[in-house]
Amino acid sequence: MISEIIKDQIKKSSVIRQMFEEGARLAKQYGKENVFDFSLGNPNVPAPDSVNESVKKILDTEESVKIHGYMNNAGFPEVRKKIADSLNRRFNTGFDETNICMSTGAAGGMNAILKAILNPGDEVIVFAPYFGEYANYVANFGGTLVTVPPALPEFRPDPEIFGEYFTEKTKAVIINNPNNPTGVVYSEEDIKAIVSVIEEKKAQFGTDICLISDEPYRELVYDGTEVPYLTKYYSDTFVCYSYSKSLSLPGERIGYVVIPDEMTDAKDVKAAVSLATRILGFVNAPSLMQLVAAENVDAEVNVSAYDKNRKALYEGLTGLGFECVEPEGAFYLFMKSPIDDDKTFCDMAKAENILLVPGSAFGCPGYVRIAYCVSYETIVRSLPGFEKLSGVFGLVQ
Repeated sequence: MISEIIKDQIKKSSVIRQMFEEGARLAKQYGKENVFDFSLGNPNVPAPDSVNESVKKILDTEESVKIHGYMNNAGFPEVRKKIADSLNRRFNTGFDETNICMSTGAAGGMNAILKAILNPGDEVIVFAPYFGEYANYVANFGGTLVTVPPALPEFRPDPEIFGEYFTEKTKAVIINNPNNPTGVVYSEEDIKAIVSVIEEKKAQFGTDICLISDEPYRELVYDGTEVPYLTKYYSDTFVCYSYSKSLSLPGERIGYVVIPDEMTDAKDVKAAVSLATRILGFVNAPSLMQLVAAENVDAEVNVSAYDKNRKALYEGLTGLGFECVEPEGAFYLFMKSPIDDDKTFCDMAKAENILLVPGSAFGCPGYVRIAYCVSYETIVRSLPGFEKLSGVFGLVQ
């Protein structure tokens, strides 16, 4: 009955989701407080109070037909203007409402972009480790994902290696900054190096190459780290943004795409992304949440809570002899597995009721991802289990 393509995708179904479901099973068996589920990037920090207040205010004051009705596929003009104005204030850009297309989260935005730009057989480059769903998004439109191997040990892009992966079929490069799963933030120097290679290859092949910046974790950074705004470095840049992490609203599926006027064929691209939003079945981003987003463009989630978790986990694990890069952003820690088989190590951790995601799910075997968007108590109470694992491998003498 089902297609061969989706049959194959079911077999490769998200390891992250599988571990999350396993966590629910173990919680019933051992009690939720005795299971340390680090599998899913589901924010534990609550949304700002202003979000709930906005929902109530909008429901009480706006006309029902506006709250629940259709609008332009790109979204409410006044919402898009508020977002553009906020970006201009924060990043010294020059956007207006025509540069913003509201999306059903960053995932919906990325699918709309890929629908708008890809022809069958086009190639999209990603840096390993990468968010595993990128492969499915690209495959949705007949594209091919091309993976640049990780530049160890810091997971920063190596321009020389990067350049080897371009062909005349290269249509786009995806950057996830701050990165899921490593927590690494690409610096301005990193971005300039990436853009230099893209410009070189664009000239070499005489083709258009887009840069897609996936930024749901932009606001979750630590120790004063800055995340460069990519449209200022390369004109053919899309920015995908989501309020899922920045405002702890993953289930509401609200975000936006930025399409700068400087982009090649900008007018046509804007029309294409807007049309793709409709024909992919989203039609438009959720109307109520568009209005809520507009009321909260400058709201902030409690980043200090994530920072506290980050420090406790990083210091705890490195103190036990585990190797990992200290996260600069997002809420993930990417730890080197003590054995080459990351899946086997995850099974060993599961015996201690610790749920991790193997790095092979992110195109980077030999590592595991730990999502620390959990309670502080969960991190503290998990460390004895990690200590047992450390002892098994003799990591601390």
